[in-house]
Amino acid sequence: MKTTLRFGCRRAALVPVRLLPVLAALVISPVFAAESGSAEPKTHTLFMGADLSVEQNHKMYRVQAIAGTSFVITVDGREVKVPVNQPGLALKLDSALKLTETSATLVQLKAERAFTLANDPTVRFQKGLAASQQMYADSQYTVHAAEVALAQAQGISTDPSGAHPVASRGQLESQKATAVATTQAAFNQASAAPGNGPLAAGATVGLAEAFDAMDIRFEVSAERTLENPYIVIVARYRPAGARPDQVANWIYAKALPPITRESQKVHLLQGGFPPGFELLDSQVRLYHRGEEIATDVAPKRVLLTRDEAFQYMLIEHLNRHRGATVPATPAMGRLPADWGTRVASGQFKQVYYIAVNKDGRPTGIFADKSCSQKVADPYLESALRNFRFNPALEKGKPVEGVAAVNFAELAI
Repeated sequence: MKTTLRFGCRRAALVPVRLLPVLAALVISPVFAAESGSAEPKTHTLFMGADLSVEQNHKMYRVQAIAGTSFVITVDGREVKVPVNQPGLALKLDSALKLTETSATLVQLKAERAFTLANDPTVRFQKGLAASQQMYADSQYTVHAAEVALAQAQGISTDPSGAHPVASRGQLESQKATAVATTQAAFNQASAAPGNGPLAAGATVGLAEAFDAMDIRFEVSAERTLENPYIVIVARYRPAGARPDQVANWIYAKALPPITRESQKVHLLQGGFPPGFELLDSQVRLYHRGEEIATDVAPKRVLLTRDEAFQYMLIEHLNRHRGATVPATPAMGRLPADWGTRVASGQFKQVYYIAVNKDGRPTGIFADKSCSQKVADPYLESALRNFRFNPALEKGKPVEGVAAVNFAELAI
């Protein structure tokens, strides 16, 4: 579905949209059958992802990154930063199945209601206790003064001048008892006030009404370093006292430090929710350079082998270009570890023409579009074996074709 959300704790409108075919409905034809069978390792993840977009000048743009407290988008080829806290900022979340080879481990996820510092019952209790202690100290001073006066009264029966009648002993003792009782009553009242009392095990009175924040905690790591990751948190909640059908949406985005193989803990506390709100559900999504990364908590997550992933991509290719005539294009590949060094030295910077069969597999490398000048390069031929292509289509049907590829500029 397609969800349009306004940033912050505001209600959102829900608009239906056509989803991509689900994996359960994927029917693999013999043409796309895997070569190595079920013994292949699961290298890819298919999951229900979400594309985040932000409004700028009445148009929606895909978020490419988060820099500090701003969304980064591309407008007319230039980078534009949009402040996350900009008043009235509109965000849109488009759901779609996604396939990725890069994944991250996200474990020990907790997303629950919490309190801001100003509304934390423990803090409020401590403040009330401090106030009570001050009242008690003030009253003790009064009691001490009464005791001093009482002692003086015991040793002096009359005031020679007659100008300052001395209170009787009974009056001073009564004053002391009143001061002690007043202090004790004030302390008891502060301790018993809703939300201010000790948070004893099982004590819930006053707590539910104080929830006004979201507390999110998890640990994250990845085999391949993610230099510019960020998270997007989406939650559905119901304000206190609202009808069952009154559901609001909240979306929050934040940049993270680089994610590596070493697990790092992430803790976020975000306020702004109506006190006493009810949390219905929440999702944590991870992105890197504008692309969503599969995690352990990704919705509808399915692990695939490389061949299964390619078969899914072929089905999607046919689905996107029904009845169309298009050339062959690179779909997936894995370049050798020393590829960057060779390109830096000047190799492989020209355009190569790759003959591709209707199954999407390369069958030859040529220096010209007509495929008459074969390129005999064992290193390049070996690298190309790891590539798969979207086959050329003629009126929506797979046919043999040619893909023009500049390997030095290839983003796979």
